[in-house]
Amino acid sequence: MDEAKAPRPLAVVTGASSGIGYHLARCAAEHGFDLVIAADMPLADAAREFEALGAQVQAVQCDLASTEGVLHLIQAIGEREVEALMANAGHGLGGSFLAQDFDEVLHVINTNIVGTVHLIQHVARGMVARARGRILITGSVAGFMPGSFQAVYNGTKAFIDSFALALRNELKGTEVTISCLMPGPTDTEFFERADMLDTRVGQGRKADPARVARVGFEAMLKGEADVVAGLKNKLEVAISKVMPAQAVAQMHRRLAEPKGQT
Repeated sequence: MDEAKAPRPLAVVTGASSGIGYHLARCAAEHGFDLVIAADMPLADAAREFEALGAQVQAVQCDLASTEGVLHLIQAIGEREVEALMANAGHGLGGSFLAQDFDEVLHVINTNIVGTVHLIQHVARGMVARARGRILITGSVAGFMPGSFQAVYNGTKAFIDSFALALRNELKGTEVTISCLMPGPTDTEFFERADMLDTRVGQGRKADPARVARVGFEAMLKGEADVVAGLKNKLEVAISKVMPAQAVAQMHRRLAEPKGQT
């Protein structure tokens, strides 16, 4: 090993087994980061691909909906300095709220909110102590919309979008930046895992996850506050801010209601 060679900075990416998280981790590897990647799915294939790009990779398979899973990831990071955290892990859940299994409801809330906030607090404390670091949080344009037939997921993303912007303001002057990536429907496993393949949004056109990840990664490097990926999504956000909430909820219903219930 070349002793004079500067160590590569470390990036932590959650939800990195596929989709936007996979491509965020790939962006980081291509930009000279070593990686700690985490997901509740197997990560071996992704880890090999990132190692082929020159990164040292530690893969942590854990359930970030649980305190034990978050602590397992924190233990894997150890005392290493985290230069970038991409808190991307999240789950969806479609269908009628009253018909949903409450354990599944709780898992979405704990993954999207509790586990995300727990990890961010731990990593951000270290960044502020060093006066250096960047955090990218994956929110969603769904956070701007009352999500009929996706009520829990949209509610969690409303929390995350708001939390990211509030934390950014709290950390002004610390040299630690918080950026929020707000994608719309993206071509990932999300809709299959959320049981939404029989909906208009599940069957409609979706964004390329690699492009969405690049937009978010570049926003993080620039220290931007937030970025909505895609012109169509930007228009939907603008419309949701001026339309009555119940009109937005009805619009969302047409997209997310299972076809058998329409």
